[in-house]
Amino acid sequence: MTDQAKTITESERLSLIAALHAAADAARAETLRHFRAEGLEADTKETERFDPVTVADRAAERAMTEVLARMRPHDAVLGEEYGATPGTSGLTWVLDPIDGTRGYLSGTPTWGVLVGVSDAAGPILGAIDQPYIGERFLGGLGLSEMTGPHGSRALRCRKARPLAEAIVFTTFPEVGTEADAAAFRRVASCARLTRYGMDCYAYALIASGQIDLVIEAGLQPYDVQAPIAVVTAAGGVVTDWQGGPAHHGGRIVAAANAAIHAEALALLNG
Repeated sequence: MTDQAKTITESERLSLIAALHAAADAARAETLRHFRAEGLEADTKETERFDPVTVADRAAERAMTEVLARMRPHDAVLGEEYGATPGTSGLTWVLDPIDGTRGYLSGTPTWGVLVGVSDAAGPILGAIDQPYIGERFLGGLGLSEMTGPHGSRALRCRKARPLAEAIVFTTFPEVGTEADAAAFRRVASCARLTRYGMDCYAYALIASGQIDLVIEAGLQPYDVQAPIAVVTAAGGVVTDWQGGPAHHGGRIVAAANAAIHAEALALLNG
């Protein structure tokens, strides 16, 4: 397969949007079933650090893949918990059933369900869904909007302002390697405010115009592909730390606009 983007007809566009909502709805039901439930426990995927997975992660991904098998049987699927299923359409659904399982286990409402669609060139459609709050952020294929308890509205990233006035997020204080952490601190030390621990919800805050930068390292494709679609549809910029494509994961910069993106890259690579 080449890196050429797939042509999407209007009928396929509507089919993809409908499947996106159906998959997110299915995951919403499964995650809420177990959220803040007494006795919820987690296994760990790694031996050297706690990398949790719960019954809710697995159930939500199964529910999404069942929906997609019914509504989009020719598409491929890449999920965090159950890996890859091949397809023939040139499109891949990229699923993270609970992005922020540590937060989910802790009872915080800042985890989310990530549903993305990519072609050979990268993400074309994505949703960041927060089941407990009831917010859904959509981007791609002509959409850039959020729905929630207060209704619907368009998404738009914040206009340019200096880094000295900016709000910066990352999920983990250690960021990645020691070198990654040092690079992040160069940016954070110049910002007005730095906050931690929001997982995918930080990307939703970029798209909704609340914050300026998200900087992370060590991410997987299922962590970033839906957020990339949402942020870029809202006018933002998402790249790796060298300014290249970000949809394969790794070290990620999501910025509200090109000006602050350039300022952050200069410091990260300083």
